[in-house]
Formats: sequence, C-alpha cells, structure tokens
Amino acid sequence: MPGVAVVRGPELLRYSFPGGHPLSEVRLKAFFELLDKEVQESNDGVFFVKPTMASEEELLLFHTRDYVEFVKKRCEDGYGYLDYGDTPAFKNCYEAASYVVGSTLELCRMVLNGRTSRGFNPMGGLHHARRGAAGGFCIFNDIGVAIHYLLDKKGLNRVAYVDIDCHHGDGVCYDFYNDPRVIFADIHQDGRTLYPGTGFEHETGEGKAKGLKLNIPLPPYSGDREFLEAFNKVINFLENYDFDIILFQTGADGLAGDPITNLQYSPKAHAYAAEKLTEMAEEKCGGNIVAMGGGGYNPNNVAAAWVNVVRKLAER
Repeated sequence: MPGVAVVRGPELLRYSFPGGHPLSEVRLKAFFELLDKEVQESNDGVFFVKPTMASEEELLLFHTRDYVEFVKKRCEDGYGYLDYGDTPAFKNCYEAASYVVGSTLELCRMVLNGRTSRGFNPMGGLHHARRGAAGGFCIFNDIGVAIHYLLDKKGLNRVAYVDIDCHHGDGVCYDFYNDPRVIFADIHQDGRTLYPGTGFEHETGEGKAKGLKLNIPLPPYSGDREFLEAFNKVINFLENYDFDIILFQTGADGLAGDPITNLQYSPKAHAYAAEKLTEMAEEKCGGNIVAMGGGGYNPNNVAAAWVNVVRKLAER
C-alpha cells in the first residue's frame, strides 16, 4: 500500500493568528522546510495531498449550529475573540479552520478507501475546541468531527485516540467521556500547572465508557525518561482493546524550549511514540493511523518532532 499521505498546501497556512500570536504559519513553514531537506517524496514513502475544505454539514457532525454561525459572524467581522482571550477571530478564519477539518477528514477517507493506511495533517489536532465553543487556539475540533464521521457515517466500531500534546485534549476527552466507542489515552503536563487545568488520573470515563479513558499527567520538567514510561503505559492500555483506526495527536509543545510549556522532551519522544503506534496499528487495525500536528510553539522543535513522526509512519 502507498506510503504516508501528508497534507500540504497554502490553505493550511491560512490558519495563522495575527499580531505575534504563538500559533502562526511560521510553524508549518519550518516543518515543510525541514521535511524537504530530510525526506524525499515517493523515494522515502511520502506523498503529498492537497488540503480539503470541510462542508458545514461535516462541521455539524461535532459542533452545534449556533457555534458554527457564531464563527461565521466573527469571521466576517475579523476582530474580537472566539473564546475568552486565547483564540482571536480574523478575516476568513471560518474557511481556514474548515480546511483543517476537511483535510483530516480527507485522510480518513483515503484510509477507508485503501489509498493509504497512514496520513499526517500537520495543521490538524485542534483538540481544545468544544461542541459549542472555541478554546486554546482551536476554532473547530477536527478530531471530534473525524471521530463522528468514522463512527456514525462510516460505521466503524471503535476508534483509538492517542494525544501527546503538552496540553490535555479536553475537547476530545470530555465530549466523548461517556462513549465506549472511543478509546482515549492522553499524556500531558499536569493540569494543576498548565491550561486547560484538566486531565487527572482519576478521570477514566463514565457509564459504559468507564475505564476506557486514560489520562497521564506529568510533572513540569519531565523529560524523555518520564515520557517513555508513560507511553509504555499507553501501549499496554491499548493492547486490551480492539479498534478500527488510531487517531494520533502529535503536539510538539512538550519539547524543551517551548515558550509556553514546561516539559523537556527531545524529538526522540515523538519518534518513539510514532514507531510504537504504527506497530500497534499494524497489529490491531490493518495499519490504519491518521496523525495530526497539534501544538508546539518553537518552530524548530515542531519541525524536528513532526519530521520524526513522518519518518516513522513512512517506515512501516
């Protein structure tokens, strides 16, 4: 089967907040510059696909209609905030966010159609957006939309979601907290020391989903050793379940030198995680894995971590 599909195009660069905001197009440009230096298209098992814009109907798989209309209005105005001060509106932000969602969905379609078994959307992984609200630089939650698409539209039985962003993936954890079709595992900096202040070990799901959510908070300044120990817990956790696809949020803000977090990983952490999850996908679900970029606000860190992810996805 063809190698890893990487979404690439100027449409992804539109998801860039103005005024020196930590999340800007500089991150993606650094990633693609390093990718071009170190990975050759086709020869190294990588091929590029164009961004795809999600339809309003697709956005409504996860988000409320009122919230989608609110984003449209703020997009037209081009000023103000979509939340309480982290996520500013800007002209065409609705379209920019819709391209992120649509690109993650396109990778899911490619996997289901057998065009590839592995994909990477570097601008995806917007895990803080809730059904009716923005949050933490995230306008629309491409992960939440993709999960509903896979389960409700395409009839998959179960999705495994793994998140290694320094910030807890609250928009996925709590919006699927009662859903036994979603296996959730998240390694992050302790919520008592970092936004969004959630993701504690006792939060393991409710109802039929009790025990199906794994939160592993790490103390500030934890490094590769602590990460590897935590990630091995994730692998052992996933071994207990069957699922049809892995969704992998690869936020790079846990690397040492990130300007807004306190973890101290090296890019080896992302290489290890991607390798182990790709092996898990081969074992459990026909190799099906869609990875998304997530956070990371030191462009050099982002580039190094995500190139490692692409390399490991392409190796299998």
